Amino acid sequence: MSTLLWVILPYVVIVVLAGGLVWRYRYDRFGWTTRSSELYESRLLRIGSPLFHFGLIFVILGHVLGLLIPESWTRALGVTDPAYHAVALVVGGIAGFCTLAGLAILIYRRRTTRAIFRATTRNDKLMFVVLVAALVAGLAATVLSTVDHSTDYRQSVSPWFRSVYLLQPDAAAMEQASWPFKLHALIGMALFALFPFTRLVHAFSAPIGYLFRPYLVYRSRTARR
Repeated sequence: MSTLLWVILPYVVIVVLAGGLVWRYRYDRFGWTTRSSELYESRLLRIGSPLFHFGLIFVILGHVLGLLIPESWTRALGVTDPAYHAVALVVGGIAGFCTLAGLAILIYRRRTTRAIFRATTRNDKLMFVVLVAALVAGLAATVLSTVDHSTDYRQSVSPWFRSVYLLQPDAAAMEQASWPFKLHALIGMALFALFPFTRLVHAFSAPIGYLFRPYLVYRSRTARR
């Protein structure tokens, strides 16, 4: 079971993610969109969308810092373990709560606005359930790890995560993790497997180039004297 969950399953998810993105782009290019619904309701959207997206940015940055950067690097920079965990709890907790609150508003808006709810696919409904579960499990794991210092995810989950991308999966490292982190990792893999088949796919077409495009110049058509 350990080999199945922490050695085989991650690569299955990677194949599904990559293959699903290629399939979606090739056969459903016009469906590669968020299906904007601002026309039907905008008041809750203006509140929930910024909460969700800005919170999610900090959640992703926290995962990058915690999973990809080894513990020895932060210690070399003079960051002590208590300071690191305190920042992770405060910043990660606030970011996770904002993301979850924004998502709750967006789900409520989608469920109570008939036109938006009718345009929601079954895959998106399943995605919302898995996304909420991932956020709740992540917040719970963060809080429990702060209370119980018996297991440190930077000595278990992080080495396993990096070993997967080095093609040398270390299932023994993941076995040392506490059950909240194992649950969070499994739900996270399920979310990535669903990624290409839901509205989340729009994350791969974010208009980053918009920030660097040249200014548009407008000129009047009336003759100048």
